[in-house]
Amino acid sequence: MEIRSAEFVMSNTRIDHCPQTGLPEYAFIGRSNVGKSSLINMLTHKPKLAMTSATPGKTMLINHFIINKAWYLVDLPGYGYAQRGKKAKEKLTQMIERYILEREQMTNLFLLIDIRHEPLAIDLEFIEWLGEHGVPFSIVFTKADKLGVQKQRENVDRYLSRLAEQWEELPPYFVTSSEKGLGRNELLGYIEEINKSL
Repeated sequence: MEIRSAEFVMSNTRIDHCPQTGLPEYAFIGRSNVGKSSLINMLTHKPKLAMTSATPGKTMLINHFIINKAWYLVDLPGYGYAQRGKKAKEKLTQMIERYILEREQMTNLFLLIDIRHEPLAIDLEFIEWLGEHGVPFSIVFTKADKLGVQKQRENVDRYLSRLAEQWEELPPYFVTSSEKGLGRNELLGYIEEINKSL
């Protein structure tokens, strides 16, 4: 897929305020500081489309970007950022859950996971929650340039074998690097495939 245009449309906290065009939406979510903004900028070839920040937990809103005037890329807030108050956390969780479960246009959720880490309980719990609610999702391993190819494979295998303990069928997954552009064609090709089948 060729990205001809990528434009910011809106930010908000409520799904009833999201665009009402009926176009498919592909949402990106992950723990704070997993490299979400960098990945979005790499996919769209627009270095400043999504704001990257040295401070984790900056995205507090549902951000819509229209791609090729045909589908939306949605940047969701990161989860599991410890330095927020209980009330703020609950509010964020509610907003994320409402979008994922109630937004009819949400076609696929891309869950970002830092390839350098062991499988973390917070990610595994979130994956379990997605499964319980029948949410279509894929895993995107980020920051692959930080590891050698062998270590990448080992870490991905470790993750998949953890998932295989509970899942009969594993979700699709992608290995990416925003620095190197790794996984870009595969990810966009996957979105294109889904779009054609709608």
